[in-house]
Amino acid sequence: MKRYCLALDLIDDPKLIAEYEKYHENIWPEIKQSILDSGITNMEIYRAQNRLFMIMETDEGFSFEAKNEADKNNPKVQEWEELMWKFQQPIRHSKPGEKWQLMDKIFSL
Repeated sequence: MKRYCLALDLIDDPKLIAEYEKYHENIWPEIKQSILDSGITNMEIYRAQNRLFMIMETDEGFSFEAKNEADKNNPKVQEWEELMWKFQQPIRHSKPGEKWQLMDKIFSL
C-alpha cells in the first residue's frame, strides 16, 4: 500500500462550498468505480475553510499517469471534473489546468 496526500482550494464562497460538500455526500457511481478501478483502495477528503486535503491509499498497481489516461477516456469522469471545477480553484504555484497538488511528506512519527 502507498499513501498520497494532495491539496486543492475551493472558491471561498459558503454557498459553493456547501454545494460541493453535498455532491460528495453521494458521488456518482461511475466516479466511485473509476476511483476503485485505478487502484485507489481508500480516499478521504478533509476541509479547513476553503482548503481541501485528500488522503489516498493505493495498491501497488496504481499510477497517476494511468489514472489520468483512463480519466481522459471516460466521459462521465470528464463531466464530473468539469462540474467540480465550478467549485475549485488552483492553489498558488499550480501549473495551468492543474487541480490537486501532490504534497511533500515532511514529518513522520
